[in-house]
Amino acid sequence: MTDHPFENTYDLSNEQLLTLEQAEDSMLRHELGKAEDLLLKMLEEDEHCIPVLNNLAHLYGRHFSDFEKAVELYERVLALEPDNAWARDARRRYLRYVGRD
Repeated sequence: MTDHPFENTYDLSNEQLLTLEQAEDSMLRHELGKAEDLLLKMLEEDEHCIPVLNNLAHLYGRHFSDFEKAVELYERVLALEPDNAWARDARRRYLRYVGRD
């Protein structure tokens, strides 16, 4: 298995980890369409993948200013993992933009 700079908390496959890294790198290089394509493909394969949902929510909220979509994705994360403080805080931040705080 490839070395990754983080613990594989969600037991992702090596392929998932590599694709997630590609998507995150694409976001850093402002290749946002490529990042979105990679993440959406991953989500089709596993609609409950929390790292993918979190990254997509971040992409939509921060880079695309689609706050409704970001909130929706963070709510999906919280439905799967209610104690996810990062998703809860990010959702709260974006709720202010859509007027549902």
